[in-house]
This record gives sequence, C-alpha cells and structure tokens, in this order.
Amino acid sequence: MSKIPIHNTNQVKQTNGNGKANTMEDKLDPKVSIDMEAPEFKDFAKTMVDFIAEYLENIRERRVLPEVKPGYLKPLIPDAAPEKPENWQDVMQDIERVIMPGVTHWHSPKFHAYFPTANSYPAIVADMLSGAIACIGFTWIASPACTELEVVMMDWLGKMLDLPKEFLACSGGKGGGVIQGTASESTLVALLGAKAKKVQEVKAQHPEWDEHTIIGKLVGYCSDQAHSSVERAGLLGGVKLRSVPSENHRMRGDALEKAIQQDLADGLIPFYAVVTLGTTNSCAFDYLDECGPVGNKHKVWIHVDAAYAGSAFICPEYRHLMKGIEFADSFNFNPHKWMLVNFDCSAMWLKDPSWVVNAFNVDPLYLKHDMQGSAPDYRHWQIPLGRRFRALKLWFVLRLYGVENLQAHIRRHCNFAKQFGDLCVADSRFELAAEVNMGLVCFRLKGNNERNEALLKRINGRGNIHMVPAKIKDVYFLRMAVCSRFTKSEDMEYSWKEVSAAADEMEQEQ
Repeated sequence: MSKIPIHNTNQVKQTNGNGKANTMEDKLDPKVSIDMEAPEFKDFAKTMVDFIAEYLENIRERRVLPEVKPGYLKPLIPDAAPEKPENWQDVMQDIERVIMPGVTHWHSPKFHAYFPTANSYPAIVADMLSGAIACIGFTWIASPACTELEVVMMDWLGKMLDLPKEFLACSGGKGGGVIQGTASESTLVALLGAKAKKVQEVKAQHPEWDEHTIIGKLVGYCSDQAHSSVERAGLLGGVKLRSVPSENHRMRGDALEKAIQQDLADGLIPFYAVVTLGTTNSCAFDYLDECGPVGNKHKVWIHVDAAYAGSAFICPEYRHLMKGIEFADSFNFNPHKWMLVNFDCSAMWLKDPSWVVNAFNVDPLYLKHDMQGSAPDYRHWQIPLGRRFRALKLWFVLRLYGVENLQAHIRRHCNFAKQFGDLCVADSRFELAAEVNMGLVCFRLKGNNERNEALLKRINGRGNIHMVPAKIKDVYFLRMAVCSRFTKSEDMEYSWKEVSAAADEMEQEQ
C-alpha cells in the first residue's frame, strides 16, 4: 500500500524505560501504511467490478453445487490474521482459491432450490454507495436521506402493487411502509404489534387481569402450509400458535372461523392470523378474501406473508391472487427474492404502525432529536436498533429497470416454469404434485416416496443442477424453482434433461 502521512495533532506523551518522554508516533513504523488511499481503492474496486461481471456473465459454466466437505476452508488460510498488511492483488487471487470452491451458485440458471434471491448490477452498485455512506439510520436525524428515501420508495412500491391507500404514507393517514431484513422479521414484528394491541384491548375490558394472564390466553393462527418462521415468531413472541388445516394446500375462511370459535369456547383470546400468499412448499395461495373478513369480525390482526409471490403483484394479471388485501392489517413481500433487489430488502406495510412503534418504543436521551414526530424513526418499526441505507437499492433498481422491465422479468420466469411443467407432463413416468404457480414446479416420479428421494439424491449428486424437496400430507416431491435472471428457454430444456437422465440411470440399475 502507499504511504500516508502521520499527523502529530494528537500526541500522546508516554515515558520510556530511560525516562524520556515520547509520543505515540514514535511507536509507529513510518514505513507501514495504516490505510488504503483513494487511488489504490479505485484500482482494487475496478478489478473487483471486472471480476463480478465476469463471474455473473459466465456463471452457468460453473458447477452449481460445490463438492467440498465441511472444514475444507480452514487449511487454505493461515491460523491467525496477518500482522502486516497484504496486497489487495493477493486477496483477489485467493477468491478463486479459497472462496469459489465452496460457493453454491444461487444465480446460476441451473440453481432451482428454495426460491430465488435477487441480484442485479444496479442493486450491487447501490450497495457500494450504501457502504460508502455507511450511516446507521435508526433516527431521522442520523441521516435524513436514509429515512426519507425509504418512505418514498415504500410508497412507490406500494403503488406498483396497487395496495390500498391506507397502507401508504402519501395518503396522509396513519399507514406507511418500512424495509425489514427478512419476511421472518416482518412476521415477528406484526405479531408483537398485534400482541400489544390485544393486551391493551383486553386490559380495558378486564382491568383486574394482569398482563401475564392475558398473554397466557392469546392464540394466533396460520395455515398448516405456512412457513416455519411463523411458528418461530410464536416462540419468540411467547404466544400460542394454532395450525389451521388447509384445503388443497390453501387456508379457507370457514376453517379459520372454526378454529377461532373453538378457542373462544375454550376461554382463549384470538389475536393474530397469518395469511400466506405463495407458500414455500407449493406456492399455494390462502383465501385472503375469506380469511380477512373472519379476522376483522373477531378483531384478529391479519398479516399477509407474500414473501416470494408478492413481487408478481406488480403485474396486473396476478393481482386477483391478493383479493381481499383491504382486510389486512399488515402486508409483506421480499423484493430481494424476485424483484432484482439484492438481499436484504423485505418490504412491509402497516395500516396503523403506532401499535408496533409503541410496542418497541425505548427512547433514551442520546437518541432523541428536535424533529421527533415529524418523520418516522424507523428504529421503532423493527427488532434491531441499527439499519443500513437499504432504500438506495430500491431507488436504483426501480429507476434503472423501470416497472415494465421488472414486469417482463416476472412474466419470463412464470413462462419458464410452464415450459418445465409441460416437459414433465409429457413424460409418462412423471406427474405434477401441485398446480404450476408463478416460477415454481412441484413434480415427482409416479410411485412411492423412496423413488423420489433416490431421484433427488441422484440429481444433486450429478452436480449439474440443484433442487430441494418438499412434502405435503406425506407425499414427497421435488421443487423446480426458476431462480436466475440469466435463465433462458434452453436452460429449462437442459434442466429437464438432467432430471430425465437421472431417472434413466435409476431404471437401468433396477
């Protein structure tokens, strides 16, 4: 690294062994740089940008699933941090040697596991700027642009989804949006807001009950197909959650009503229900238009979890799947899954954020400022105190893609899923395990679960594509999710050939 000057404005007087006074500067080797200066940073950053572009543009050539074993990395690097600074060129060389052998390439067109995690050049550049500004936007005054851009971006995004105006800050009402880290956080935040609201309501009705008694009676609801993070939110929130049986993988209003009535008869207090739009197992959609009115009737907070599928609601043809959104108290989806915004960016809207704000409001003197109440202090809207400048990613992506191109991206993925589903149906050995929804295909070999477990093991063992399984009502199946923005029609053909070849190998061995 190039040498930087050491200034003597803050001299620290110390005495050496001979009684002579010396300064902290005397202890520093003037030949050793303690920082990277701008010219070197520019060279480093330009090299990294070239590496990133090369990596992503050629990602389909890499084996999607690494072949390393646990513990592979430790022998490749020293046991301790270096005492002297190293050259950034050496760090760059170690990326391929140390890191890439252990990377699962989520943005490869051959990656079909879980759901997508978004990635785009505008979002990467926005994260660079966020890292450079490096503010911790827990209050408005901590960095006004961090808060105010987030307010506006959440309104932009809400309008793209055609959310009811009650969710938008620009409506002039109570509502507004916030960027959380994940959908799991949003589910927990909504639960804690609902819990605080219900405790206050019950205290007003039964002043003789203490808070511990009330919380012990609270019960929430979700479909038996809801994500495991909902159950975890109940554990973290210290409340009971009941799993409501689904019909064709979807929760219906009458089933929710029945569960609530039973709990009321048992002396419990219903307070919260999660309606999932796009379940993890099969991308099924609960009947929000049925469950919402049930929740409203019983004063149960309705939280909508649309983590993956919510991005599709920017396309008008998919908005019928969110019918009944006007009954919801909170709504969440992840632009970082399917809308080309890099992780983490989970968009959450609340009709009345005051219940969350009041539940989380710890206001020490050192965080107070003169503008409190004039703009949101987002530390009151989330679990952690600190927060990054995440709205920059939304701003860059929405401006540099435009709504039309984001819609085209969603539609392309949906069409690729249909293509893969057609290839599956055309092979008499296979069947669909669920309706093809969005960018997800659930399929299986006809026959028992063991055959399908063996098929998946063989597919992933070949290493050319990567999938994960799911199980509904003891039926095991494979999930093919379209995940990469680089995916083309021929990638679907390639992936199906891999599935078919694995099935051929099984038949030959038998």
